[in-house]
Amino acid sequence: MLGIGAAAVGAAALPLASRAQRAAAHDRSGTIRTKDGVELFVKDWGQGRPLILTHAWPLSSDCWEQPALAIAEAGYRVISYDRRGFGRSSQPSTGYDYNTFADDLATVIQATGARDATLAGFSMGGGEIVRYLSRHGSKGIAKVALVAAVVPGLARNRNNPQGVDPAFFDGLKDSLRKDRATFLAGLLREVFYDVQTSARSTNPVSQAVLDWSLQMAMQASLRALIGSVDAFGKEDFVPDLAAVTVPTLILHGSADKPVPFELTARRAAAGIRQARLVEYGGTSHGLLVTERARVTQDLLDWLAA
Repeated sequence: MLGIGAAAVGAAALPLASRAQRAAAHDRSGTIRTKDGVELFVKDWGQGRPLILTHAWPLSSDCWEQPALAIAEAGYRVISYDRRGFGRSSQPSTGYDYNTFADDLATVIQATGARDATLAGFSMGGGEIVRYLSRHGSKGIAKVALVAAVVPGLARNRNNPQGVDPAFFDGLKDSLRKDRATFLAGLLREVFYDVQTSARSTNPVSQAVLDWSLQMAMQASLRALIGSVDAFGKEDFVPDLAAVTVPTLILHGSADKPVPFELTARRAAAGIRQARLVEYGGTSHGLLVTERARVTQDLLDWLAA
């Protein structure tokens, strides 16, 4: 079980320490166990009002590392974790659906004792947050941020008649089965980061970043990668939007290829009662890298508002 209680003691013991020293003193990581026995790897940095981060497919919580560090050093407690089957978490054979993911998030919130928390979800991670609010309510949750999130859904259905053909996602699973390394390398370069578009960004994507991202993706089990495709691709969150009753910031690139702006951000802003939509013009999906400074500042402003 992740140690939590030392935070209050340490805070009292370091009244004269710098902000960075206080954040470093409370950095900790470890695992927590879900009700079905899965070990989730959790990083818990800094102190102050908590921000809980959920990550994109096919990555891990490491995709948040640089914004997370900056936000922790700004005086907040930043909690991030690897989704089941991804990163350093356990790799079970089942549970790759949003109800289970939302229950895992509930376990993280309970185990860390986070109160008055802001939840921020990147890409697939936005689905965890919206489904969490639908299944568990908003008690103890102050705000939400959806960053290039799949909410309220990608696949074509009666709520999303302009959506993606569901067969497309079956093709993704076939590609993973055939040669996941080659498929994921191309996906990250051409679609996730859209290197050609990102060359014009404030922080162009280097080969080193692509290699790092592929390393993250390859940490996930093949079962988790395949099992999660139907979740992020075919889930319909329209019925969940009414449960998002807290102020919600939506950050999304207008040139996002895998999670198109009009299918997701625009519809989410229309369906969430207290939504504020910020469009990143000409930005593709990997904005945690390509627009890192802007995303970090937008989140800091949102936390402080």
